[in-house]
Amino acid sequence: MAEHSTAPVAGHSVRPQEGRATRWLDVTGIVILDKRSGVTSNRALQEVRRHFRARKAGHTGSLDPLATGVLPICLGEATKLSGMLLDSDKTYEVTARLGASTDTGDATGEVTGRADWSKVDADHLHDAHAQFLGQIEQVPPMYSAIKQDGQRLYKLAREGKSVERPPRTLQIHELELLGIDGPEFRSRVRCSKGTYIRTLVEDIAKSLGSLAHVTQLRRIAAGPFSIDQSVTIEQLRDSHQENTLETDGYILNADAAVSGYPAIECDPDETHRILRGQRICCDRATEIGVVRLYGPEGRFLGMGSVADPGVVMPKRLFRTDC
Repeated sequence: MAEHSTAPVAGHSVRPQEGRATRWLDVTGIVILDKRSGVTSNRALQEVRRHFRARKAGHTGSLDPLATGVLPICLGEATKLSGMLLDSDKTYEVTARLGASTDTGDATGEVTGRADWSKVDADHLHDAHAQFLGQIEQVPPMYSAIKQDGQRLYKLAREGKSVERPPRTLQIHELELLGIDGPEFRSRVRCSKGTYIRTLVEDIAKSLGSLAHVTQLRRIAAGPFSIDQSVTIEQLRDSHQENTLETDGYILNADAAVSGYPAIECDPDETHRILRGQRICCDRATEIGVVRLYGPEGRFLGMGSVADPGVVMPKRLFRTDC
């Protein structure tokens, strides 16, 4: 079948209605935003949503306000795939400063401790990085959005409170030291969901008998998406020409989020059954697991699952009119 996942959604334009309330649109697709530093992920989401006048939108895992980089924004029916992107691996480039810890774990916080770093060199850092490869246990920071007893940890932290947090098991797939310059070092990390880079930096420094905090953090990949595919909010704003909003080239098809899963083309009868939530018998479904489903003419229907070879169950379907 033809590959649809990396193509942009067919462009359309709408002319703003002067003096009227916002006219929300049923826009479906994914925008790979290069989030700027200093804004929350939710604010960035709302900026993109308003730009495209999307009736529905959601992001796929928060970035700290300090952080920049890849923040996939799902619009319309594509929000049904947000969870799958949330579960995907992420890649970051981080700059950290040795010698001081902060209450937030990054440069936005207040200094909470100081330690000597003068004996730490590139060899020490290389060895320390190697210790954190593979499966590790990590205690989430207090400045995080995790809920405990119904309260966000960051809200408790702002009140000066600290509570016990159970460690989480994570996977660090790659951890490379990129360079060291005085008290600062740069690293690249590819990790499983739920990894806090601030905590990883602190733990690396502690293993060397020092302290550290993040000064710059950039997400360069999330699941199938890379920074090369991203667009800034400024670029989106500059796309306004002659009072017309162009979406072509900025919104990827929703199935771009799941391009790594096997695809099954359904004939008209199979499509009819799938869209009514019924399972189908399909000799093309040979591998157990999650699959992409396409109807006639390559229309993306949504996701299905193969629990038994030859049988496909609908899992997460898209509206047929989107």
